Amino acid sequence: MLDDRGRAGHRQWTGFALMCLGMFMAILDIQIVATSLPAIQAALGIAPDQMVWVQTAYLTAEIVAIPLTGFLTARLGMRWLFVLAIGLFTLASIGCAESGGFTELVAWRILQGFAGGTLIPAVFAAVFLLFPPRDQPLATTIAGVAAVLAPTVGPIVGGWITQSFSWHWLFRVNVLPGIVAGLGALYFLRGAAVGRREGRPIDVVALLFLASALVALQIGLKDAPTLGWTAPRVLGLLGLAAGAAVGFVWRTLVSDAPIVELRCFTDRNFTIGCLLSFVLGFGLFGSTYLMPFFLGLVREHGPLRIGEIMLVTGCTQLLTAPIAVYAERRVDPRLLTGFGFALFAVGLLLSTRQTGQTDLAAMILPQMVRGAAIMFCLLPPTRMALGRLPDRLVADGSGLFNLMRNLGGAVGLALIDTTIFSRARTAGTQIADQLRAGDVATAVRIGIPRDAFLEQRGQPLDDFATEMVRPLVERAALVPAVNTAWLLCGVLTLAALATLFWVRRTPVAADPNVPSRG
Repeated sequence: MLDDRGRAGHRQWTGFALMCLGMFMAILDIQIVATSLPAIQAALGIAPDQMVWVQTAYLTAEIVAIPLTGFLTARLGMRWLFVLAIGLFTLASIGCAESGGFTELVAWRILQGFAGGTLIPAVFAAVFLLFPPRDQPLATTIAGVAAVLAPTVGPIVGGWITQSFSWHWLFRVNVLPGIVAGLGALYFLRGAAVGRREGRPIDVVALLFLASALVALQIGLKDAPTLGWTAPRVLGLLGLAAGAAVGFVWRTLVSDAPIVELRCFTDRNFTIGCLLSFVLGFGLFGSTYLMPFFLGLVREHGPLRIGEIMLVTGCTQLLTAPIAVYAERRVDPRLLTGFGFALFAVGLLLSTRQTGQTDLAAMILPQMVRGAAIMFCLLPPTRMALGRLPDRLVADGSGLFNLMRNLGGAVGLALIDTTIFSRARTAGTQIADQLRAGDVATAVRIGIPRDAFLEQRGQPLDDFATEMVRPLVERAALVPAVNTAWLLCGVLTLAALATLFWVRRTPVAADPNVPSRG
């Protein structure tokens, strides 16, 4: 399928563009759903403390799918893997759109996340399978632009769709592009180098261990604030998660066909890079959850307004991406990584002093700082983690590195939700006690008219007054709770900087103890 000059033909470029469209929709889906979580929660009557599962289910399924991508590519080939993955993603999107309740929606989100988890690595693998070396830089740029553009436009697109139509269209919007991308790739990539080969078999036992550990950990972290950390159910779930994790590591180390190559962790730089990737996922997915949570439940904004406010981060990220790419090729990755994580931590910590009146004006600077930092937190650690690995381990290392970012996001969302609702209960009790004591300042702060409170002060509240005051107390209690969650993200990101002192400085070529590449 190469022309007379050894360049890729129009069929490859068209097929690849359609694959990028599918990847774009998978990344966009995370962002547009995040923006409209409050709208989905209200429409389906989901309890606020369960809302996080709409995103956590997707991320957890992605984590399970990522290690399977190499196996599936070997068995199905790049072309059929993409077609089947985009087909399943489209079908799951229809299921999400037609869901009538929380459980049904989460079940479809699991399928959607599993399919989406294979699309991104499949597209970047296609760069090397479809194109000769001279065309690969352009193909990588096209895929990279699609990957960065999706989170940039996601918030505003999600808000506009939900406000103009309904939350169902957040998922229905995937259907037509999914069909076009699947059928187009099936047609245009006929006869292309598809990567099909006799690959290693999949270790089903290790995969079950991994899935069990993730699910048990998520549920345990969610139940702990409600039931207590010493409750038998919570201890059992956390014990199951720990046991399954140990089982996964053991099975992977002794298996003749490991699902992932854990020997990558013998390289110090790779281990530190994966830790940084985990922390980035924690802060990145955490921040995209906390903003719509606060804006929807505290400020009571609609999805479109939430999307307009959140657009700042994506636009800043898009503007600073070329600077990060330029610097990444010329500056020590340790310095760039330190700069990126320090800047990201500052952006997170700037959001820890929000009040019930905080809105766009106060959110612009934190978002700009976080947006400017993201590419510096992503590109240099990737080179730092994978740059010392021998070629035979790079594919496995890349999968593990990306898996750690999603794992950080899934664990982060669970811990953030745990922090919010445990802190909110304490804050709510304090506010209620202050109101009973006749504290006028507290009453005015949460939205009770001064004269009405003074008139009622010292008298027992009737049922009507109680129902009027309760949502005001609950909303006010969320403010310090969300601030605590921002603090958790910021402190963890700041602490990750300490790992850079252990990064090896010696270049690969000069270190005789590092296996040679090739």
